[in-house]
Amino acid sequence: MPDRPRLLDRLRARMAAVYREMLKFGVIGAVAFVIDLGGTNLLWHTVLENKVTTAKVIAGVAATLFAWVGNRAWTFRRRRSRPAGQEVLLFFAVNGIALAIAAGVLALSHYGLGFQTRLADNIATVIGIGIGTVFRFVAYRLVIFSGTVADHDAAAAVVATNRGDPDRRSDR
Repeated sequence: MPDRPRLLDRLRARMAAVYREMLKFGVIGAVAFVIDLGGTNLLWHTVLENKVTTAKVIAGVAATLFAWVGNRAWTFRRRRSRPAGQEVLLFFAVNGIALAIAAGVLALSHYGLGFQTRLADNIATVIGIGIGTVFRFVAYRLVIFSGTVADHDAAAAVVATNRGDPDRRSDR
């Protein structure tokens, strides 16, 4: 059964690649979350006090800009397979959908259900961002950064580890 170890190596490599991408995505997402929620609250308490969804959209766009740079340069840097222009259009389309999800949850809570306190608005914002985040991760992997370079690099890293290769870098 010489094929079985190779199959297990490939499976481990794919899982390791997904795990690393999830961690990096989480770090970028955490910073974008602070930009999004912090910016929304800043706008709510200053110039857009009565425009909750407008504030959410503005802060969401700022967070999206940060997320595109971070995910392109770090999280999915080995999976890029499209021209940058096409990639950025897809990225902003996916994030536009995720932003619409988050703004929709907030609007439903604030206007539809009548939960109009800052606490309720923040809870709705966090829920909307959470739903949008799941959507974004799946869309980033399957649509935007859909290259296969990471899978090949991850498989090589696992094989190198199994062979005790000292030149293997942990960032692959």
